[in-house]
This record gives sequence, C-alpha cells and structure tokens, in this order.
Amino acid sequence: MSGPSERDEAFGAAYGPAWHESGDDGPARGGGPAWHESGDEGPARGGGPAWHESGDEGPAREGGPAWHESGDDGRAREGGPAWHESADEAPGREGATAYAPVRHVPPGEGPQRTVLLITHTGRSEARDAARKVAHWLSVAGIAVRMLAPEVEMDRLEVGEPGSWIVPEDRHAVEGCELVVVLGGDGTLLRGAELARMADIPLLGVNLGRVGFLAEAELEDLHEVVERIVEHRYEVEERMTLDVQVTRHGEFVGQTWALNEASVEKRARERMLEVLVEIDGRPLSRWGCDGVVCATPTGSTAYAFSAGGPIVWPGVEALLLVPISAHALFARPLVAAPDSLLAIDVQDGQGPGHEGTGVLWCDGRRTLTLPPGARVEVRRGSRPVRLARLHQAPFTDRLVAKFALPVDGWRAAR
Repeated sequence: MSGPSERDEAFGAAYGPAWHESGDDGPARGGGPAWHESGDEGPARGGGPAWHESGDEGPAREGGPAWHESGDDGRAREGGPAWHESADEAPGREGATAYAPVRHVPPGEGPQRTVLLITHTGRSEARDAARKVAHWLSVAGIAVRMLAPEVEMDRLEVGEPGSWIVPEDRHAVEGCELVVVLGGDGTLLRGAELARMADIPLLGVNLGRVGFLAEAELEDLHEVVERIVEHRYEVEERMTLDVQVTRHGEFVGQTWALNEASVEKRARERMLEVLVEIDGRPLSRWGCDGVVCATPTGSTAYAFSAGGPIVWPGVEALLLVPISAHALFARPLVAAPDSLLAIDVQDGQGPGHEGTGVLWCDGRRTLTLPPGARVEVRRGSRPVRLARLHQAPFTDRLVAKFALPVDGWRAAR
C-alpha cells in the first residue's frame, strides 16, 4: 500500500497523526495503532437483524413467516445470528472477535458524542476509509462504534481509544448522534435500518457507482470528518413505506422500506396475476412480472428502471409502477401520500400464469407470497433522516449522478 498523501499529513496536523502503513499485513509506523489486513476480499457478511412478524422490534411468533435478508452479493439469507450484547454472553468461537458491550454513558460522564460507522465489507478502499475516519474522530474526542460482523469479515483491529465493537442490533445506535456509512446505496440502506430505529441522521460517503443517497464522495473524506466534528450539517427527513401482508384476512407479517416495496413473480418463465387497488377501490388486474410501490426517494432506484417517473424528494407522493404488464392500461401512477396501495396476488388462471410471488423491500428483505396474499403499502409512520452537507438543488444532483448532458445551457442573466 502507498504511504500517506500530503493531504493526509496536512489533515493530521489538526486531527492527529496521519495513517502510516508498511504493507498489507505489517504493523503501522509512526506510533499509530497496528491495523492489520489479510487481503482485499473478504467473505460475504453473514447476518443482520431478523424481521419479525409482529413488528420491527417485537419477538417473532413461532410458525411465523420466513423473512429473509439479502446480503451484499444479492442472495437471500434467512434471519440472522443472534448477536449478544456483551462479551460474556457471546458463544465461544475459534478466532472470533471478543465483542465489547454497548456502554451506556450517563449525562455528564465520559464521551458525550458517539458515531456509528458502517462500511461495505470486502473492499480495500472501504477499509482504508474506515480506519481514517475512526482515527480522526477519536482524536477529535468523538467515540466510534463499529459493527462486529464487519470487523470480523474485514479482520479489522480496532485499537483507537473510545472505539467500540458492538453487535449489529437495535442497541448499536443507542446514544449515537449520527450513523456514517462508507459504501454504495445498498450499504446505506442497511445503515438506514439501524438509524431509523433510533431516529438519528444518516450520512453516506459513496464508494459505489451511483450513490444517489450518499452526500459525499471518497475524496471528500476530510471535509466529512470536519463537518461531523464541528456539527455543521443539515438534516432532512425522507418519507418511508409501511408494508403489511395478510392472507384471507389473517395477519402474515409487516416491515418497512425507504426506497420501494416490490411484488414480483417467483418463477422466471411464468407471469404473476395481481389485482391492484387504491384507497379501497379496484384499479385493474394485470398479468405482469411485478409491481413496484415506491417513495419519492425510491423514484430514482428500481421504480426508475421499471419506467417510473423521477419525483423530487420534496414532493410527498406514493408511486405505483407495473413491471412488464401484459395489458393496454398499465402505466406508472402517482398517488396521494396518504393513499393506501394494495396488491392482491391472484390464483393463476390459464397457462403461463402462476399464483406465487415474492415481496422485496429495498432489495434486502423478502417474503414468499402464496395465492391469496394481500400486500398493503402506505406512508411510513417513521421517516429516515439524512444528514446533508450541501444544499444543492435536486436538479444538480440528477445531472451529476446520471452524467446528464447540459452543454448549451444559458444561465439567466
């Protein structure tokens, strides 16, 4: 690995010594903590919060639906390990990290500012960025928490004073003022699950391709840390979706989404038959590949790829976008923010139709939908809060993220 840049050295003058590395596996030079690496690629992260039948935080009932959480590789995994809150409760595993407990700091005692740092596992640039951010924040007197699965997968050694390794559960964000995410939109959506529970802001640094939800790029890391230390950022709320599944009037499960909830066919070679309802009135019956229900935030994600409109985040609305519907009337729709969107999975009729579908929420959480299942989507009761460093118009963000050609534009004079 290369040594510290001039920019790192300059920043270190204000926020502590710059990181020095002698190689992938060697100890740090210049008095810094000994960060070690084993390679650029780590195994896919295994685990995450289990989705419960009775709500986001309630215990699952025996015999409830099999909610699945998708990993970074896109494959669904069932449930997630029961991460323990303290090292004493953690089961012994050879080579496992000894998890530090979440420390509850009474007012007036210990560090008063704490940040949860979430990274995209298995990427060398994410590991390097995480080390720098953890070090600079610690030097500035801000405690840093990192999730145990990420530390294990990337074999990070957290040696900073005030740094904590915590289980990936709802307690990880207790007492934090901010969740900082280093990665793409997928990693940021994972961070949103924790940030939303505690109603704290989420700040994304893009390490992916588009990074529409991120507020900064990797080269802005110095500015990001400075803004966090000086508490110079604005917070805006983004609308979410509450999703409930029933079958023949019986409750099946519930969850939420920031971008979208999509009902899709389960078998590639067969269509999905659905009946769409808005505000208690039937709209149309479609044979299709699926239906996307999205927020304005999600209008630039899956709904956009399915042919839906881009909706400015300041507009409150619900989007309904059919996916490859075999029908004359199957157009994207924009409904009122307080509307109730319902999708009934029909029994298959005739060849080429199949009554089994699957519900995806933010491309992460899944639930199999048998014939007779009903998915209801409404405005979420709890928003996601995003930290903003810049107040640039949304139009400028669109142009930058999609590299839109604007040559020839003449500004008003």
